[in-house]
Amino acid sequence: MSPDSSTLRAPHQRAGATDAPTILQVLPRLETGGVERGTIEIAEGIIAAGGRAVVASEGGRMVRELDRMGAEHVTLPLASKNPLVMRKNVNRLKALIRDKDVKIVHARSRAPAWSARAAARALGVPFVTTFHGTYNLGKGLERPFKRIYNAVMADGDAVIAISDFIRDHIAITYGVSGARVTVIPRAVDVARFDPDRVSQERLIQLATRWRLPDGVPVILLPGRLTRWKGQELLIRALARMKTRPVRCLLVGSDQGRTAYREGLEDLIARLELRDTVHLVGECDDMPAAYKLSDVVVSASTDPEAFGRVVAEAGAMGRPVVAPNHGAAPEIVKPGGETGWLFWPESADDLARALDEALVLDESGRAALKDRAMTRVRENFSKDRMVDATMDVYRRMLGLDAS
Repeated sequence: MSPDSSTLRAPHQRAGATDAPTILQVLPRLETGGVERGTIEIAEGIIAAGGRAVVASEGGRMVRELDRMGAEHVTLPLASKNPLVMRKNVNRLKALIRDKDVKIVHARSRAPAWSARAAARALGVPFVTTFHGTYNLGKGLERPFKRIYNAVMADGDAVIAISDFIRDHIAITYGVSGARVTVIPRAVDVARFDPDRVSQERLIQLATRWRLPDGVPVILLPGRLTRWKGQELLIRALARMKTRPVRCLLVGSDQGRTAYREGLEDLIARLELRDTVHLVGECDDMPAAYKLSDVVVSASTDPEAFGRVVAEAGAMGRPVVAPNHGAAPEIVKPGGETGWLFWPESADDLARALDEALVLDESGRAALKDRAMTRVRENFSKDRMVDATMDVYRRMLGLDAS
């Protein structure tokens, strides 16, 4: 980030000005996940830009990252959806805003957003939201109530959408569009997801753990074991592929969904794919996992709001096969440019895309790698996300965002 494009200070302020603006981010917890990671990254960006970063949540393992960077965490019961607790949180947040002289409140989840909006509006403080997903709209009689509950995320003075797909969803579903909505894609840490930084030792360690045979192409699908992530669809596609042999790794925890896992194992057995498909559980070294793969798959049956796997794999220079819905088409350039898109929920079309990806020769893979890495670094880097968010904050503060 350059000093000119990332500072929260007005152009006339000197570097040592003591009235650095305080930005408060609110979310339920700081355990793990994309929302939480984005909160940490923006807190770091606020500090780098000369501001004060405060985060309020119920806490979690990621709080220590805030402590290390010099941000402040305040523990409040913001994960609760109990109306009485949410109402009390309004006064708790008002007290926090006054105590810390907060200039902007940034909400990242629905329950805390209701309390944060009320507190910010009562005190005349700009209220910013990040709209992270389509959110469940419910069925039948609950549908209008769910829509009202979700709508708080579209009611910021500024609304950040994490993809063009989400921007369009906000416009269609909540009638909010125009200058209030800014598209800022979720970020990939391109320093971490860099193939040149993954050592041979890390690759050997992971390949040994997963018992990968030499010379057999590896297909990787990362994601928790849940139906909408499309593991079943990929297994059915593998049975239709022409390319043989391959090794397919399903990386992710079942998080207690034992029935779904057992169903996958039964399907693998019925399709005689025991030697092909392996459920390997969690992985604590995803950069190495991506680098070991020949093709990375996102097979989600529901549209993804962004598609972290697709972007991370691109950052690692890996060919990606993803469904042609949600935000995946914003990341993947199809036809082998940086990957392939397939018709959602079509095992036949997924098999076709996998076959095309696996027949790339060495020079074709090298060219795709360069294109994919360039695309992610230019469009989905952490620095780009932070800079764009600082521009939103400056606009809310009435500063020059140029």
